[in-house]
Amino acid sequence: MKFRVERDVLSEAVAWVVRGLSNRPPVPVLAGVLLTADEEGTLTLSAYDYEVSATVTVEADVAVGGQVLVLGRLLADIARNLPARPVEVSTDGAKVQLTCGSSRFALIQMPVSDYPQLPTQAEASGSMAGDTFTQAVHQVSIAADRGDTLPILTGVRVEIDGEKVTLLATDRYRLAMRELTWNPGSSDASHVCLIPARTLSETAKALGAAASVNVSFGDAQRSDGLVGFEAGQRRTTTRLLDGEYPKVTSIFPSSVDTVAVVDTQALIEAVRRVALVAERNTPVRLRFTDGQLAIEAGTGDDAQGSEAVEASLTGPEVEIAFNPQFLLDGLGVLNAPFARLAFTQPSRPAVLSGQAEIDGESDESYRYVLMPVRFAG
Repeated sequence: MKFRVERDVLSEAVAWVVRGLSNRPPVPVLAGVLLTADEEGTLTLSAYDYEVSATVTVEADVAVGGQVLVLGRLLADIARNLPARPVEVSTDGAKVQLTCGSSRFALIQMPVSDYPQLPTQAEASGSMAGDTFTQAVHQVSIAADRGDTLPILTGVRVEIDGEKVTLLATDRYRLAMRELTWNPGSSDASHVCLIPARTLSETAKALGAAASVNVSFGDAQRSDGLVGFEAGQRRTTTRLLDGEYPKVTSIFPSSVDTVAVVDTQALIEAVRRVALVAERNTPVRLRFTDGQLAIEAGTGDDAQGSEAVEASLTGPEVEIAFNPQFLLDGLGVLNAPFARLAFTQPSRPAVLSGQAEIDGESDESYRYVLMPVRFAG
């Protein structure tokens, strides 16, 4: 095998495929990146750990086609630090020689025959705009559980019903739901799956710059437990989580007693400042009165902080407390000038959504439900 490729092209391609590689793979070959050079003028890089696969195809000047397997993270580190010159790669016995300007490296070949077969990408089930995909995943994945107590809650539930897509995640303390439209391959498209939130989030960040992202849910009859994403020459698959997701949409209040609308950025900054005195697991208290929201943290002999911001209030005054980081997480992904907080009573979940104007309509496409925290006094 012998080929030449631009340094930046190689560096970006390797970084893309190794992003999901485990630091402690179950078998040594899974730490590798598979390089396949085609004399038609392409270089394909692939990585796979039985859970997530990533493949990217780039242009290259291929003199001799072939296939080699080398340590992925080592190749990524080398490619990232090479001088801005074309990179020449060739096999030499048991080594892979890499030359860039006066830089020379010899990498050990790993046994290609031991490398598992990459999962095949099913035909696209539909597509959505890259920026919309990234935003929606970011808005929802913040609410997924990061622990291992209940693995099913570490996923994002994706439901497809025709042109409608609903993303849902919860860690039992908050719940995030985003509804959007996509371009399905079939008008009667119907899918429900549970995708690991961390993998979905990384995929959205990596592919979101593309104008359009194709999504493959696979053949229902084949039931291979995979979902695939593709944008341009980048393709990735991930294994789905098994299990029945809890019916958490019942958490959404059926009625609302009080609605407050606050400038989103002003609220974020105020909560951040007041939360500086809130020790671990200590809530911030929000007291909504006509025209004003008072934010407080700390009691008694502890450090204390307070601040007030303007607020538009409809309904009875309310006092409620939240985990400050959970509140900031939701506010940070609203992508709206104004935050709308809807309450029933201080002991019941509150619903956060966005508004374009202080006296306008709420955008219900994204809703963030936050459980209140009990506080003394």
